[in-house]
Amino acid sequence: MRVDGKLMRTIWPTGRGTVGIIDQTRLPFEFAEAELKSPDDAAHMIKSMLVRGAPLIGATAAYGVALAVSADPSDASLNRAIDALARTRPTATNLRWALQRCDREIRQLKPAARAEAAWQLAALICEEDVAINRAIGRHGLELIRAGNKPDRPVNVLTHCNAGWLATVDFGTALAPVYAAHDSGIAVHVWVDETRPRNQGASLTAWELAKHGVPHTIIVDNVGGHLMQHGMVDLCIVGTDRTTATGDVANKIGTYLKALAARDNNVPFYVALPSPSIDWNLTNGIAGIPIEQRDASEVTRMTGRTSEGRIETICLSPEGSPAANYAFDVTPARLVTALITERGICPASRDGLRSLFPEHV
Repeated sequence: MRVDGKLMRTIWPTGRGTVGIIDQTRLPFEFAEAELKSPDDAAHMIKSMLVRGAPLIGATAAYGVALAVSADPSDASLNRAIDALARTRPTATNLRWALQRCDREIRQLKPAARAEAAWQLAALICEEDVAINRAIGRHGLELIRAGNKPDRPVNVLTHCNAGWLATVDFGTALAPVYAAHDSGIAVHVWVDETRPRNQGASLTAWELAKHGVPHTIIVDNVGGHLMQHGMVDLCIVGTDRTTATGDVANKIGTYLKALAARDNNVPFYVALPSPSIDWNLTNGIAGIPIEQRDASEVTRMTGRTSEGRIETICLSPEGSPAANYAFDVTPARLVTALITERGICPASRDGLRSLFPEHV
């Protein structure tokens, strides 16, 4: 995608034996890059959400392994890096998927060959992610095209950030939006603010603005009202983990949007890259671990003052406890369909197997 006319991805090798990223904690007020020099840097940046979004977390972890075996190609070094990276965030499947792939493909090599192979594998994981997201965009475009109206834009509601900032490039839920906009279809996005970290208001709105896509930021609880009044044509969200039966874990608040969509007959789609599928899990509510983050994300907020200063303020009474559940699970019965790189299918075991028969 483009940032002020410059083609960008969210992660890239620098050519100096390090890895560059966009520091997403400083958006939308400042565009800044950061550098990963070690697996510890990669773990910190995943945990602290300088990088976030399931596909990008997986890519970052793969580069973290490459940094580890470049410094020390031993089994002990590989083990330490994989263990540390695996502990950073529990919900997204892509993290575990990428680390298992690195372990499987690198451990079998002699130590002298591991560094080069690890860098090549991390780059391959990134290229595969870009191809997957392009394909999701193509398939999802047809859903937006079907809702095209001559008198007004197609109104899409999304939650959190599942755009290119959450992936290596193009995004998942926003990939069809970008494809529609670039093909000349009038499209408008309702952007949930997505408390408590405001990834919608800060990240989704930022990247839509950079690409020139019309959008409106709304507080999280407005979606149902908009649906009641016919102001949403379809919802598209991303996913951090989807079960083999179609249950979907995504940013907290997604389940409530799905309930509102069902009550108002609004199609609710999930953009699903296949590395986000947990083929060993069938019950999302019981089986998907839900990350609980620091309470300060709920009780405090960072923003820019009218004088231009970036400051963090307290929103609640000092001493009041806060719970910070980062994800929820939307049951498959509330999902109209899954948009994958291989096509669109029902949110069910049979639907997923029809597109991914190798997992039968």
